[in-house]
Amino acid sequence: MHAHNTNAVGRRKTSVARVILSPGSGKVVVNKKPLDQFFPLETLRSDVVKPFEVTQTSGKYDAHINVDGGGSTGQAGAIRLGIARALVEMSEDNRSPLRTAGLLTRDPRMVERKKYGQKKARKRFQFSKR
Repeated sequence: MHAHNTNAVGRRKTSVARVILSPGSGKVVVNKKPLDQFFPLETLRSDVVKPFEVTQTSGKYDAHINVDGGGSTGQAGAIRLGIARALVEMSEDNRSPLRTAGLLTRDPRMVERKKYGQKKARKRFQFSKR
C-alpha cells in the first residue's frame, strides 16, 4: 500500500461501506471486483464516483471498498458517502464542494417498522363493512 491511505465509513439504509483511498489512477474495487462488475447499472456506478467528479479528483485515487448489507442502491449510497468522507480526510479543500453537492449528508431514511393490526407499516388490512 502507498504512504497515505485514508479510511472512511459510509452508510445508507442497512448497508455499510468501508472505503480505503490511496493515491493511484482511479481504479475502484468493490469486494475485490472492479466497479463495473459489481454494479451492472450505469446509474449506480455514476452515483459511486460522484464525489471524485465534484472534487475534480477523478483518476487521482484508487478506492478499495468492502461493502456489506442492504441492496444495490443502499450499497452504492454507502460507498458514495464513504468516498466523500475519505476525500475530506485527504484534504479539507474538498469539504465545501462536497457539502454543496450534498454528498456529506448521511441519508437518514430507514424502513419503517410494520405495526400489528396492519398489513405493513402504514397499509391497513382491507376493511369489510359486511
